[in-house]
Amino acid sequence: MDTKKPSTPAPRWSRRQESIRLALVGGMPLQIGFALRRILYRSLFAQMGSSPYIQTGVEFTRAVYMELGDRVKVLRDVRLDCADASSKISLKNDVCLDRGVDIKAQRNCQIEIGESTYLGAYVCIAGPGSIRIGKDCLIAAQSGLFASNHTFDKLDIPIRKQEPTFKGIVIEDDCWLGTGVKVLDGVTIGKGSVIGAGAVVTKDIPPYSIAVGVPAKIVGTRTANADREPLMNVSVE
Repeated sequence: MDTKKPSTPAPRWSRRQESIRLALVGGMPLQIGFALRRILYRSLFAQMGSSPYIQTGVEFTRAVYMELGDRVKVLRDVRLDCADASSKISLKNDVCLDRGVDIKAQRNCQIEIGESTYLGAYVCIAGPGSIRIGKDCLIAAQSGLFASNHTFDKLDIPIRKQEPTFKGIVIEDDCWLGTGVKVLDGVTIGKGSVIGAGAVVTKDIPPYSIAVGVPAKIVGTRTANADREPLMNVSVE
């Protein structure tokens, strides 16, 4: 995974000033609200492409460390949060974040979502470990990608105060994660893979695999030839 830190733009406004400006137009309905958000948000973000579509109730924290490509759609109640100048959230062209998506980039964390990828309602993505999702991916509702683990070897220190460990997560191009899938730290899901609903992915998944269960196990591939029946009846929604 590319761990190169992003360049550090100078904040245009303080966090307080950012919050006030977002509050003024964040809940404004109808076309006038869309128009005003486009104007204001363009001055908030490190980069914003053409024709963004941002609905009401969206919350951005430290938008100066975020990049939005062309035609990005951000629906109601989405929350994007960058910790500081060492973190970054990048949404490439034609990304769609459905209602309630929550993305949090902690210190030294870069989160990138590739072109034409869709994140379903209430998907949660968080690191301090960096997370990269490729292009043309479908990640269904209530799924979670968590690039962090807590150490718990010291009995005299609460677990929440012990140092986390993290390696990062990679979801390669053209993957489909069903409803409620959880992907844990250190995992790479190979190109073209399908992960069944409710699976917990704890280990790498090779390209074009079909995996289901807790923990997720490979039960087939998408490369079945004419001599084999393709895998059927795998729940992915």
